[in-house]
Amino acid sequence: MAEDVSPEFAKATSTAQRVVINGNELAVEVLGPEGAPVIITHHGAPGLGSRAEPRASFGRLADEYRVIVFDARGSGESEGSGVFSHEQWAADIDGLREWIGAEKIAMAGGSYGGFMAMEYATRYPDRVSAIVLRDTSADNGNAHLARENALASDRVTIDMEKFDRIDEGRVRDNEDLKDCWREILPLYDFHYDPEATERKVQATPYRYEAHNYAFSVNLKNYDLKPVLPNITVPTLITVGRTDWITPVSCSETIADLIPNSRLAIFEKSGHSPQIEEAEEWTKTVRGFLHEVYPPVAGAAV
Repeated sequence: MAEDVSPEFAKATSTAQRVVINGNELAVEVLGPEGAPVIITHHGAPGLGSRAEPRASFGRLADEYRVIVFDARGSGESEGSGVFSHEQWAADIDGLREWIGAEKIAMAGGSYGGFMAMEYATRYPDRVSAIVLRDTSADNGNAHLARENALASDRVTIDMEKFDRIDEGRVRDNEDLKDCWREILPLYDFHYDPEATERKVQATPYRYEAHNYAFSVNLKNYDLKPVLPNITVPTLITVGRTDWITPVSCSETIADLIPNSRLAIFEKSGHSPQIEEAEEWTKTVRGFLHEVYPPVAGAAV
């Protein structure tokens, strides 16, 4: 059942530490050997995502790297005090870096987590050695593309009133967020399975306050295109060919703007190549990190 649900949109089932970062308690897990290079990963979908997805995908690298996964402020099992701004979430990432004792990190994130990976890299450039992105966008320009793709889908007929409310951060409560989420989930996967989609709906952790803030406040002014050329560290950008919400063109824009970047497109994936083409995606990410952020020889798990 867990495999059918997949960790992309699911509550974490593993045990976390409770770590106070910037006055807010976060659910954090540390995977991999002490002394290994640190990767901090940020999940997507604020108010819907959790550490379960990066734990599953980047956890595969914990044989060689120290992988930090966490529920962001306002998501999953973490406390939700303060504001849910990009500035605050980036400061929380840096607080985790300090907590784990790493001078520099590889920063990774998919979807909205990719927004935060780029936000962190541009706000704290001296703390980043490498970046791994997955199915993300440099600005909110993907919103109109996602709407066009939703309207054009032959899988389901989307209730566009619900689509607009979740897209604009106007859901009323957790149950309403769940109802709106059910509308758009069929669009995510390369292969559509209605039963698996409903299992994902039931498994998702709903925190509507963080979702609404992210989509009604943060994304209005989200545009990192002017500062992405300032990123000088090696950057890997991965994306599924049929991603509906952050299409390939969004990743191509990022690749054009970050000088030391490379783009890998996964032909049989939607929004989640780390799940739909897990072996090839992991091989690609590991190969990139070995080249630009090598593990410590002899580190023991």
